[in-house]
Order: sequence, then C-alpha cells, then structure tokens
Amino acid sequence: MELCRPRPVVGPSRAEAWPLRRGVPAANWAYKFIVFDRGNPLRRRDILAASLTLPFAGRPLYDAMVTQAYAQEKGAPFEAATVRALARELAQKPYKAPDNKLPDALKDLTYDKYRMIRFQPDHALWRADNLPFRLQFFHRGFYYTNRVDIFEVNQGLAAPIVYSPAMFNFGDQPVPDIKDPNLGFAGFRIHGPINRPDYFDEIGVFLGASYFRAVAKGQIYGLSARGLSINTADPKGEEFPTFRTFWVERPAKGASSIVVHALLDSESAAAAYRFTIRPGDTTVYDIEVALFPRVNIEQPGLATLTSMFFFGPSDRVGVDDFRPAVHDTDGLAIQNGRGEQIWRTVSNPTDLQVSAFVDSNPRGFGLMQRNRDFRSYQDLEARYERRPSAWVEPIGDWGDGAVHLVEIPTSTEINDNIVAFWRPRVPTRAKGEYTYTYRIHWGAQVPKPLPLAQVVATRIGAGQEDARLIVLDFAGENIKAIAAADIKASVTFDKGKVRNIVAQPNPEIGGTRLSFQLVAGGEKTVELRAQLLREDEPLSEVWLYRWTP
Repeated sequence: MELCRPRPVVGPSRAEAWPLRRGVPAANWAYKFIVFDRGNPLRRRDILAASLTLPFAGRPLYDAMVTQAYAQEKGAPFEAATVRALARELAQKPYKAPDNKLPDALKDLTYDKYRMIRFQPDHALWRADNLPFRLQFFHRGFYYTNRVDIFEVNQGLAAPIVYSPAMFNFGDQPVPDIKDPNLGFAGFRIHGPINRPDYFDEIGVFLGASYFRAVAKGQIYGLSARGLSINTADPKGEEFPTFRTFWVERPAKGASSIVVHALLDSESAAAAYRFTIRPGDTTVYDIEVALFPRVNIEQPGLATLTSMFFFGPSDRVGVDDFRPAVHDTDGLAIQNGRGEQIWRTVSNPTDLQVSAFVDSNPRGFGLMQRNRDFRSYQDLEARYERRPSAWVEPIGDWGDGAVHLVEIPTSTEINDNIVAFWRPRVPTRAKGEYTYTYRIHWGAQVPKPLPLAQVVATRIGAGQEDARLIVLDFAGENIKAIAAADIKASVTFDKGKVRNIVAQPNPEIGGTRLSFQLVAGGEKTVELRAQLLREDEPLSEVWLYRWTP
C-alpha cells in the first residue's frame, strides 16, 4: 500500500500545482512521492544528435538500445513490433533496477528549487515545423529520479531526444554543469490547439511510474490513469511499474492524432504499450497492451484509474469547510456484460474499503465527475467542476473478472484516495503473453450512456432518531413523460433496516427524488442498492453504496 505526504502548494493556484497520489493511514509504511505540477513549464530543444541500434539477439536489448546511442543524423529502424520485442526479451531475464543516479547538482533539490527549473516553450519539439502537436519535457530531480528515455520516430527511424541543460531555465540558481547526454528526462507533456486554433494548450502528460493524464476541451487536470498496477491495497505493499522509455511518432501536418509507444518494466513484468491520442471535446486514448509477466501475478490491475474524493453531500461528517464539496470524482460507473448500468457513489471512509464487481466481458467502467455546476464546489482556484471523467471501454472480450474499487481514508484533498481497475479472474502466469486493447474517454460523461435515468446527486444526513436520511436524485429523458404514480422505487440492503421509502417528482431537475431512512444499528457496514422501476421495467441505473459509520 502506498502512502503520500502532502506537499506545499505554490504557484498561481491549487489547480496549477496538483500532486498525484493516495494516502493511507498506516504507521510503518514508507512514503513514496509522485507530483504533477502544471505550473512548471519545463523545456526541450530540437536536437536529435544521436541515434541508436536495436540488436535483437544475444544482448540485453534495453541496455544496448539506450547506452549505444551515437551521434548520427538518420537514427535507427523502428516499427510497431520493436517495443513488443524489447518487452518480451526483457521479461525473459531477471529484473534489473535501472541506474537512476543523479549528478551531485541534482541530488538534493528542494521542491522550490526543482520548481524553478522550467522548460522553455520556444524550444518545444516540432515548434518550428508547423505541426499540430508539440512536446515539452520534464527535468529530473527532486522526487523524479527515474530516468526516462524519449525518442522521436520519423519515417521509420528512431532518434533519441538528447538531454542538454540548454533546454531548461533554472531560475535564479546556477545552471548545473551536466554534460551527460544520457541523463534523460523525468517525462513529457503533449501540447496542441485543443481550445482555440492559435494556442497550444496542454493535452496530456506522462510523468511518474506508469501514470498519465489527459484533458478534454475546456477542462483542467484531475484524475489519472496508469499503465499497470500490481497488488493495489495489499498490506504487504504495492508494486509500481514504470515507463522506462517512450517513442513518439512525428505527426503529419494536419493530423488529428499523435502516437506514443512505451516500454514498461517492474519486478513482476515487462510490457509494451501503444497510445493513439485524439484530443477534442472528448479526448480519446486508444491503448494496445502486450504484457509479459516474469512471475505469477495474483493481483494485477488493468486500465487503472486513480482519483480523489475528500468530501461531498454524501459524506461530509466532521468537515469544517466553506465549500460544499471537494472531489475529482463522485462515483464509479459500470456497464457490465449483461447490459446493466451501475452507479457506485464513492466515499472517504474511516477504514480502507475494497469492493469487487464481478463481471464477464464488461462494456465499460470509469471514475466520473458528474456534477458540473460551480455552485456545488465554490472553488475559484481548483475548479472541480472542470475536472475530467475517465471512461474505460474494452475493445474485444476481456473474459471473466471484476471491476475493483479501492476507497482509502484521506485527511486532505491533495491525496488521491480512489482507485478503480479491472482484474482478470485467472491470474497472469509467468512467461506468458497477454494482450489487451481498450479506449479511455477523457471528458464530461460516459460517451455512450444507456437510455436510463442516471443518479445526479447522492445526499446523506441525519434522519429521525437514530437513522440516516439518504436522498437520491435521478434525471433522464426516459422518465420525463412517465406519470409519477407509475414510478416505483426498489431499495434493498444486506443489514440493518430501511424505512420510509418515498419516490416523488423533483421539478427542479425534471426528474425523480428517492428518499429513505437507514437504521444501521450496530452494523459496521451496510450494502445498499436502489433503482427506479415501472412494474418490472428498469427506469434508472442501479445505485449502489457501502454505508460505514
């Protein structure tokens, strides 16, 4: 299980300096840090001074690929199968931790000193080429000690982006005397004209372990995705695979997408990834994965999403804050293989909570930010109403497994504490090869919702005597024309008691309000389920909630 420590938020706003992590209160677990900082424009230069060879027999392929780069203009051959061959070969050998030693000038950077290091945007890759995308790069240092090698692929040839201090502005600190062309980078971000044609906004970022994020038009960063998670929520500790190398294909003029290849490595597995990224009103990542386990992986997490829920109308006991809600995500949505539409409201629990939604060939799942009204958050800096949702759409059949939801206690909004992923029923086996294809839609909502009313609000507060009052609002075109007398509510529970179930019109949203009281007694958890029906016909998605004291 990973812990994170809140860091000072500096810069123009909280939204401009947002960390990516989760927090779990446990006394003896070590801290790990991964920090995203949108307010820290780091920089790159158009130098492709080295190329590399890709030997495929008798040698450690990855090490040879990186260390044998040499100054040559044309680069080395690259094709889509290259990364898969590297990952397959890497997985056949024992894991070798990368050499992430930093020069003395970068070893002890404080957060403030690291944040001074800014990439100079006028040197972004492809800036002078009138292309629809540009790349900027993150410097190593602070918590970003891992070296990431980045290559440009152009006309079937791959050439490395060679590090130089001249790519960066170091603020009021001395420019470090670093002459190592293999220093590499911490990650990179993609810019393009997503909001207006004359300005290149940030679209996506790859930074830290196997994390990546994206935004759609008019949005700002919120939740994140991961290439692979292993042993999430396991008290023995979580493993964090890392993207070690990226190959970014040079886009054609007028292109609407950009392709990124990535090599992932960890103690348990190696993997090859291909991302086809299409920004827009909804930004879409098409992702192809080839996973090669070194060992049996009992607890893999595929298509992992990581987000934050601090408090909201469903969970604000003990909160003293002027804002009505603080979260990047208000629920987990699932469209299961049977066509059922599920909404699981998330919470900030007192104790770690793990839920599994067993399924076969899921149609999709995602961590969603449904509430898009500024008045629901009242935060002029964080602008939670502009945070994206992320919807995972499997391509092809994924077989039997479960969507897992992990809810972790947090005492601050800067810790990500909500995780969702797919776990196959059959563990991945050592020396096997597993392929998955899926699509992540980053935007305001599910791209293809079922024609059922959705839960648009979950509110929980004190009821009569020892009860908790639970109020759900449903809205959807399908229930607008149905007479109120024909709409019935089904509420089920596994423990405690439920009383005073009432379904009534809510003219303020053109929908239906369902309310009931839960008497939990001394129970520590109660699983609740509610749905609107007309006779036996479902009118709404299924609302699920795990109540805890």
